[in-house]
Amino acid sequence: MAIAASNSVPQVLPVPAPAIPAEQAAQNREVVQAVRAINGAEMFGQDRELTFQKDSATNRMVIRVLDRKTKEVLTQVPPEYVLRLAEDLGPKSG
Repeated sequence: MAIAASNSVPQVLPVPAPAIPAEQAAQNREVVQAVRAINGAEMFGQDRELTFQKDSATNRMVIRVLDRKTKEVLTQVPPEYVLRLAEDLGPKSG
């Protein structure tokens, strides 16, 4: 009777990332290029930068103007309180 080793490590297969439709990927590239152009032109000032980021709790896009040195948020759309309100009013899991 053959006995297999009990301390073998199971092989873990990588999970593929969800595919982004070509049209959405093109739009994402356009937004990235526009933000880089705005930041390069210093439209918000020499010490400020524009960022786009998805809020993980609400899955909504957030636009921020940051201080380049301190990374302090100077302006945000939508404001943090609106994001938290949307989070509280969103669908509940459970």
